[in-house]
Amino acid sequence: MGSTSFGIPEHRFGSNGEKMPVLGFGTAVFPPVGAEATKMAILQSIKLGYRHFDTAAKYGSEQPLGEAIQEALSIGLIQSRDELFITTKLWCGDAHGDLVVPALMRSLQNLKLEYLDLFLIHWPVSCKPGTYEFPIKEENFLPMDFSSVWAAMEECQRLNLTKSIGVSNFSCKKLTDILAIANIPPAVNQVEMNPMWQQKKLREFCRANGIFLTAYSPLGANGTFWGSDRVLECEVLKEIAKAKGKTAAQVSLRWIYEQGVGVIVKSFNGERMKQNLGIFDWSLDEDELKKIDELPQSRGVTGVAYTSKYGPFRTVEDIWDGEM
Repeated sequence: MGSTSFGIPEHRFGSNGEKMPVLGFGTAVFPPVGAEATKMAILQSIKLGYRHFDTAAKYGSEQPLGEAIQEALSIGLIQSRDELFITTKLWCGDAHGDLVVPALMRSLQNLKLEYLDLFLIHWPVSCKPGTYEFPIKEENFLPMDFSSVWAAMEECQRLNLTKSIGVSNFSCKKLTDILAIANIPPAVNQVEMNPMWQQKKLREFCRANGIFLTAYSPLGANGTFWGSDRVLECEVLKEIAKAKGKTAAQVSLRWIYEQGVGVIVKSFNGERMKQNLGIFDWSLDEDELKKIDELPQSRGVTGVAYTSKYGPFRTVEDIWDGEM
């Protein structure tokens, strides 16, 4: 594992040798703060040393990210687009074989880029073509045709529109379905993961199949309608943080990193942006890891948000097939 010039370790994909900084900067903000505030936060994060940026067609942050990249180049914060690792995602309304390449072309236009580093299927379901509302109405749901959608994702990579392809919110069962038909296996599976939702079974499955797991909501998505403060207010994490002279957030992020998992952090607060970078020059000891391992487990995003009230899924089982 190498590292960026700012000391963020990088994961090298076995399939194509591409390198991804294991700490990424997330751009999904709920409620949205506006394009200008998003762009300024991204510019600040580039100044601090972030080089991996995570967006999605559905977040509305592709354009501000693209503008921030252009500005960072023009003022010399970075010398080349190649210094950055950019991820975006395919929305459910475009998750149809014939719509995947056009959707990626639109994302590249929004981002003002010629290629992505990573393109992910956002969720393992489709909805009626051209449906972009959120939450998704129940009558607009469709089962995903994995065969045609994944073939189109592979075509995106063959056309050099993206260097790597992957998935997000896929269970072991759904990953098995993809692996059975894939000529190019998914490089990444991005899922909710934190000390209160540790994804042990999925971690083992991904490790065994050469899929790099990346965590979103690493701090429990506090402040969103689906999240909570259960990670940051966890007494075990706070005790470890106090003993280490760190924050509970840093302990949570460090724990994820020590599991061999990438992490997407999201804060537009300058001080917290810096703190989120400060997780690579210390470690958790065996006793601390054991205490975290024994924490009670409960879902956040997939357990709360994705019902017909909040969309886009009717039940947790639609995504997770009843798996833990």
